[in-house]
Amino acid sequence: MEAVFTRLSVWLDRFEKGAVSVLLGTMIVVIFLQVFFRFVVKGSLPWSEELARYVMVWAVFFGASMGAKTGAHIGVEAFVSFFPSKLQRLMILISAVLTQIFCLLVFVLSMQVVLRIHEMEQVSPAMEIPMYIPYLAVPVGAVLMSIRFLQAAYGKWKNDGEVKS
Repeated sequence: MEAVFTRLSVWLDRFEKGAVSVLLGTMIVVIFLQVFFRFVVKGSLPWSEELARYVMVWAVFFGASMGAKTGAHIGVEAFVSFFPSKLQRLMILISAVLTQIFCLLVFVLSMQVVLRIHEMEQVSPAMEIPMYIPYLAVPVGAVLMSIRFLQAAYGKWKNDGEVKS
C-alpha cells in the first residue's frame, strides 16, 4: 500500500511542478508581451490581462496543493508540541479530519458554482472562453489539497509529528 502512495506522490510532484512551471512561464510571457505592445507598439492586447489572471488563479491552487504536502500552510505546531506524544498523535488525527472536511466543503461549494456557470454558458469578456474553466481551478485545487493534506498527515503520523517533504 505504501508503494501506491509513493508512486502517487511522485506523480503528483511531477504534475504539480510541471503545471506550475508552465503556468508561471505563460504568465511571464503574456505580461511581457502586454508591456511590449503597450509601450513599444503603442497598442494593447485585449486578452492578455484576462489570460494572466486566469493562469495565476490556476497556479495559486496548484501551489496551495504543493504547500499542503510540505506543511507550508498555517498550523499551530508550537501549540501541539506542548502536549505528550500520544496527544500529539490525536491532534494530527483531528487536524487531518478537519482539513478533509474543509477540502470537501470547498470542493462541493465550488462545484456548485462551476456547474451553475456552465449552465448559464457564461463566457469571459476578452477571450470569450467558457467561464467555468477558470472557476474549475478551485475544485481541482481542493481535490489536490485534500490528497496532499492526507499525505502530510500520514507523514506526520509515521514520523511522530515531523513533516518530511
